[in-house]
Amino acid sequence: MVVQLLGRERESAVLDGLLRDVRDGRSGVLVLRGEAGAGKSALLDELAGRAGRLRVVRAAGVEAESEFAYSALQRLCAPLLDGPGGPDGPDGLGGLPPVQREALRVAFGLSAGAAPEMLLVGMAVLGLFAEAAAAGPLVCLVDDAQWLDLMSQRILAFVGRRLDRESVLLVFAERTVDGAGDGGFAGLPELPLPGLGDAEARALLERALPGPVDARVRDRIVGEAGGNPLALLELPRGLSPAELAFGLGGPGSGPPPARVEEGFRRRVEALPADSRALLLVAALEPVGDGPLLWHALRLLGVGPEAAAPAEAAGLIVLGAPVRFRHPLVRSAVWRAAAPDALRAAHRALAGATDGGRDPDRLAWHLAHAAAGPDERVAVALEDSADRALARGGRAAAAGFLERAAALSPEPKGQARRALAAAAAHLSAGSTARVPDLLAAAELGPLDLLQQAHVHRLRARAAALTGRGSAAVRPLLDAVRRLDGLDPAAARETCLTAFGTAVRAGRSDPGALRLVAAAADALPSGDEPAGVLLRALAGWSTDGAAAAQPLLARALAARPEVEDPALLGAVVDAAAELGDLGAWLDVTDRAVRSARATGALSTLAAALPHRAAALGFAGRFAEGRALLAGAAAVGGGADGAGDADRAAVSVLLDAYQGRERPVLAAAERFSAAASAGERGPGGPGRLVAVAALARAVLHNGQGAYAAALEAAVEGAAYRDLGVYHWTCGELVEAAVRAGRPESAAGAREELAGWARAGTPWALGAGALAEALAGEPERAEERYREAVDRFARGGLGGFEARARLLFGEWLRRQNRRARAREELRAAHGAAVATGMAAFAERARRELLATGETVRRPEAGGSVLTPQEARIARLAADGQPNAEIGAQLFLSPRTVEWHLRKVFTKLGVASRRELGGALSGG
Repeated sequence: MVVQLLGRERESAVLDGLLRDVRDGRSGVLVLRGEAGAGKSALLDELAGRAGRLRVVRAAGVEAESEFAYSALQRLCAPLLDGPGGPDGPDGLGGLPPVQREALRVAFGLSAGAAPEMLLVGMAVLGLFAEAAAAGPLVCLVDDAQWLDLMSQRILAFVGRRLDRESVLLVFAERTVDGAGDGGFAGLPELPLPGLGDAEARALLERALPGPVDARVRDRIVGEAGGNPLALLELPRGLSPAELAFGLGGPGSGPPPARVEEGFRRRVEALPADSRALLLVAALEPVGDGPLLWHALRLLGVGPEAAAPAEAAGLIVLGAPVRFRHPLVRSAVWRAAAPDALRAAHRALAGATDGGRDPDRLAWHLAHAAAGPDERVAVALEDSADRALARGGRAAAAGFLERAAALSPEPKGQARRALAAAAAHLSAGSTARVPDLLAAAELGPLDLLQQAHVHRLRARAAALTGRGSAAVRPLLDAVRRLDGLDPAAARETCLTAFGTAVRAGRSDPGALRLVAAAADALPSGDEPAGVLLRALAGWSTDGAAAAQPLLARALAARPEVEDPALLGAVVDAAAELGDLGAWLDVTDRAVRSARATGALSTLAAALPHRAAALGFAGRFAEGRALLAGAAAVGGGADGAGDADRAAVSVLLDAYQGRERPVLAAAERFSAAASAGERGPGGPGRLVAVAALARAVLHNGQGAYAAALEAAVEGAAYRDLGVYHWTCGELVEAAVRAGRPESAAGAREELAGWARAGTPWALGAGALAEALAGEPERAEERYREAVDRFARGGLGGFEARARLLFGEWLRRQNRRARAREELRAAHGAAVATGMAAFAERARRELLATGETVRRPEAGGSVLTPQEARIARLAADGQPNAEIGAQLFLSPRTVEWHLRKVFTKLGVASRRELGGALSGG
């Protein structure tokens, strides 16, 4: 029988609802947030009891173990790895795609192999949960989530965002500090645990009081406890009624959780020395391994009789596994221990640990047992860092290397290890420790190449922490130091500086000149970064027209891009040249490669770039779906992915006529620029994107004066990859607003752009001439623009060119011919979701005398997610591959496909192609 927790009826009802959902085939995720002692662990216990016959797996974060990559995740997944048929049985890893299965084996140290990226491990865990739930609903409970190791936290948060129809319930309990969690699970559904109400607090206090207590004293205790259940139960323990008359600890003694921990500490101090030693060893051994604990205690000379006082004090349960009464007991024991006692406990645990089976934990205990520098231990920690990197645990490797640097007896070794630790922290996306580690490295002897890499890492850290163009100068300093020592690294760093300067745009126009000068001073390189750097530097110094041949050469190679900075440069080059084919090709391969290898940083950059390219092709629903996938992946530590998603999203909104989000985003971008923010992604270029989006929006609405104002603002600075598009909007707005003289400069710019010879540039140049050029050649130019855009696969631009052509034909009183173009424009705009342009075409058709109904909202229309799944299934891809592309489990893919079949009225995948091609 499950006992209802006092005062937690609302929370219990929420958890009961989640259990009903998971029994009905839906998944759920929840983060219980509250201060220490609020009852989070008790609610998890209650949930486990209410789960009945459902399969329940549990794990908890442990502060002492937070440096070990995947430690908590492995404990949570361990019961799911072996099915009835062994590790490859139906409930184990055998149901996962081979690449995911291998990634999870390597991450958990079950086999050797290439270090898996976080995304690949995340997809493997999602698949593992789904496979386990195929036999019946699965409940996963994670306590003390604030102490999870970084990789476990990130992967479980990723899985929580992707759960859908797998019959999996994932519940985290996370401790808040000052009312807030650490942000690791931001965006997931949460349930805050406030303090108990007055009546419930008094009822709970009655259970803990040792005897009758004066009503005024009871009122004081209830007030001091602040509704904290653990405080109400634990703080009166061991106090007499006379002692309780003075409250729960006197004035100024801190918040209830701190007082509870202090109370646990006093109870520990009251124990015999051997019992205290037992508790300390148990606190440092996070798994609760009983045999290991007793082995270490024997090495300390502590016998079994030490257990009785600790158990009698209600602090620990020595079962299988060993459990503390509450996580605050572990904290109290650990924090209160003297340094020599801590070293002795770690030394005993090192002596009890099998170095062959668990060399990393052995090295960690030896490191904490060391009283001073120890090269032998430092070498062991370096080996542990190598093993962590081989499993994809960059954050863990950084921790091992940082400790190795501290234990290095020689300055040279300390400097080398500190530099390696800084690089590992940067690779893991945690920049806070990088400056101090680099400063420590500079205290030791470094050769010239190491000194150059110190400057490079410092500059990259500055760029990743939101300094925007302020990072350009440090990056260029690193370029100068690397030149002659590592030319390829120098060019790569200079390309990163160029991207940073481009995104700063008008907020720091001098930055591009500095980068171009540095690039000119470097030796040329034939690798993709070298060719791109030369082409883009030429653009900034010699102008767009002069740079076109170099840009075309850089794109002709169709480079494989695994580095996000290089990918951004390729996309900038494609946008500047108007080469949508290269843009689509490179981003498609980048997305495919990143998905296959789990390269999270590359995928976070590639998905928004791919979504933008699809938008230019008129495939807005697919672009939206990719942006949703990018949001699930996250933007990485630098936040650049967030800025790219915001930029692409506002442009798609503009084309689809969504006024409110466009204007809201434009206001945010402008406010950021006005406040002087120079974050990654650059408010300078974001301001240009916002102006362009407003111009597109208003042109679609027929509000040409507003469109002209926005386009003039956007074209005031030559932003790479944005300027020519803005010029096209400016020409249309100026002509339609009756101010053709304002279009002259933009028309000339587009004529120069057309010399690039790409369909986009040629189409834009022809359309500008049709609008603002010689009237007698207008029809010829309109036809050319439509043809160029169609040949280039630029669906959105083709629809708009047909709309403009149809409007011109109607004004020439050629109504029958106008209807042909307007019908085509209207149909394309409706099909792609360009609502404002569709409405503009509809009004023009009405003016020709043709009646056109507005599209009906609702109906059995596929969602963007369903449409992507349907097209991938129609292409013959199995559910597992579709799920890997869309970050869904195969079971969720199957559920969406069933809905697709119902909406389209088909019975099998073979019929999907025909149904989709039929609209």
